[in-house]
Formats: sequence, C-alpha cells, structure tokens
Amino acid sequence: MSAWKKQLKKQVEKLGENKASWYVEWNEPDGTRRIKSCGPGTKGKKAADRLCERIKAELLTGTYDVTRRRRKPWDEFVDEYLEHMRSDRKPKTVIEARNSLNHFARILKLKGKSFSGLTTKNVDTFRTVRRRDPGKKPRSTASPSSINKDLRMVKAALRNAYKWGYLKAVPEFEFERESKKLPQYVTPDHFAAMYASCDVATMPGEGHYQPAEWWRGLLVMAQLTGWRIGEILSLEWPDVDLAAGTAITRADDNKGSRDEVVALHPVVVSHLEPLQTFHPLVFPWENHRRTLDVEYARIQDAAEIHLPCNIDRPHDCTPACHRYGFHDERRAFATMNAPNMTREALQALMRHQSPITTARYINIAQQLNPAVANLHVPEFLKVGG
Repeated sequence: MSAWKKQLKKQVEKLGENKASWYVEWNEPDGTRRIKSCGPGTKGKKAADRLCERIKAELLTGTYDVTRRRRKPWDEFVDEYLEHMRSDRKPKTVIEARNSLNHFARILKLKGKSFSGLTTKNVDTFRTVRRRDPGKKPRSTASPSSINKDLRMVKAALRNAYKWGYLKAVPEFEFERESKKLPQYVTPDHFAAMYASCDVATMPGEGHYQPAEWWRGLLVMAQLTGWRIGEILSLEWPDVDLAAGTAITRADDNKGSRDEVVALHPVVVSHLEPLQTFHPLVFPWENHRRTLDVEYARIQDAAEIHLPCNIDRPHDCTPACHRYGFHDERRAFATMNAPNMTREALQALMRHQSPITTARYINIAQQLNPAVANLHVPEFLKVGG
C-alpha cells in the first residue's frame, strides 16, 4: 500500500468517511503518478468524480496539459533546478545561475508565483528593465555582456522547466548587441615593464623565495601557457614534472572540465625551479583572493602602466579601468601565438569549448599582422622612386 493510501486510511479511521478527503490518482503520459485531493464529504466526492472524468477524457483525446497539472511556484522550481545543477556543475556556475535567476524573478515579480505562462514579451521586459540596473562601475548601468549572461542562464533554466513539464513552451530569446572591440591583452613592452617591477611586491611572505620570484614565476606561467589564474593558483607540485617539462591541469580547476597534460616552455620551467617547497601548491597564496589583485595593481603602478579606458558605456573611471587584469595575460598568449599555430592546436592549448572563441583570436592576430608587403603601391609613392 502506498504512503498516501495509508494516510487516507488513517484519516478515515480518525475522522470518519464524511470528514476524510476524497482523492483522484492517475498516471500522466510519461508515467508520472499524480494525486489530487478534492476535499471531504459529499462535496469532495462530487469534485473528485468530475476531476476523474475530465482527466480521463484529456488522456484519451491527447489534450492532457502537463503544465496545468504541475503548476509550481518559481521559488520551488529554482531550488529544484539549482540542486540539479550542483550534481554536475562547478560551484561558481551554480552561484552565477542563482544570481541571474534572482534578477529575472525580481524584475518580473515571480516570487511565489506560477511561471507556466511565461512569454517572449516577459523576456523582452526583463531585458528592458535590466538595462537600467546599476553596473559594476560607479554611475554605470548593466553592460550588454552581463545582460546576455543572465539571458543564457535563464534560457537554460527554462529549457529544463519545459522538459520537466512546468512550462508550456520555452519563450524566444533575443540577446543584447555587444560591441565588437579588439580585446585588451598584455603587450610585450608592458610585460617586460611588469616583470622588472616585481621587486615592489611584498606578498606572499611565506617560503624561502622572495615575493619578486613568486610573481615573476606567476606572470611567466600565465604569459607562456595561457592558463587562467584559477588554474595556476590550483596547480599542485605532484602534477608538475620539471624534468619532463610538463604540468597537468585538472578538470576540477579548468572550464574545459577535463584533465590535460601541457608541455611547459623551458623558460617557464626555469622560473618554477626556485619556487619548489614542501607546500602542495606551486603558487601558494594564503591571503584573501582580493589581495592578489591589489598586489598585481601595485606592480603595474610601479611599471607606470596607464591604459586607455576601453569601456564604451557612460561611467566614472576608477584606477582599475587603466590596468590589466589576469585574463589579459591569457589573451596575450592567444593573440601572440595565433599566427604560428593551427586553429586546432590553439584551441587545444587554450581549452576553448567552442572553436568560435578560438577563431576570434585568430582574427585579431590577422588584424595585427596584416599582409601589406605585397600591396600595390603607385610608383611615385615608393621610397626612393
């Protein structure tokens, strides 16, 4: 006997047949068992009979509407969806999804409400209002890339809601237009200036080496491998073979979600050798993660780096607008090496999931290294002509 039937039997024994609720039980087209309480007494029995006949007719005629029978409040769906994500997604991805879904619920006022009737108009309303939200910079608004990230997260969630029978149809999504600017990357001259300025670093203070050695190793590792900063900080000595010149990036630490053995340039190996300690991490950082960015900023200030602000939206500039981020080291690796590698080789080294991302760097490299040597030049303009 199922749990609900046992509960019903207890109700009948305790309250009597006239006060116990009447239930309707049925199997949906996909085999899911559904139970609906219709209330006690004669009134409850009549309601149960009507519901029973209606569901029978819908199942026989193929007009059964799953979403109407499975109405679920937005909050409960989000909790269920995020729990589903935690089984195979990184914690950071789950947090970003939760933030995007919270923005969606806040703007459309979905808290505690059913969302089975969401339409494309609702999505467009979200885009319109989200554009007016404050951005990360003072006196700025949400960037197109931030809005598009929210839209991607929401679309993925609603696709699951549709599969689970909570949504009639997935609305159409139109994304924000992002400006196609040349991405910022660390130039060779600026890298040389930062390398020379690492002596101003005071952290990390642990280990037998100087902070400058630690920072030069980190910058060289980033510049000559293209690894993300999270991958570098997570690298452990058991995964490094200095004699063979290899390192392993682990699935738990990279966006590609796969273990890979990467060959290290001899220059990288020479910078890692002085950092060998008994600490499990190659680049231990015992301080708050934010202090890593602060120390990187001090090195850039000492190198007299002051970049033009590349944000094309109205905002109040901060010092960070004129400095490099760690991801700019990764972009430098891709941009500088794109002309000398095949698309497949560069994609493998960068661990891009999509070849479209790799193609973007190849296009940039082609713009930076135009084939102008063979262009036709009028005779009177030629040097020495």
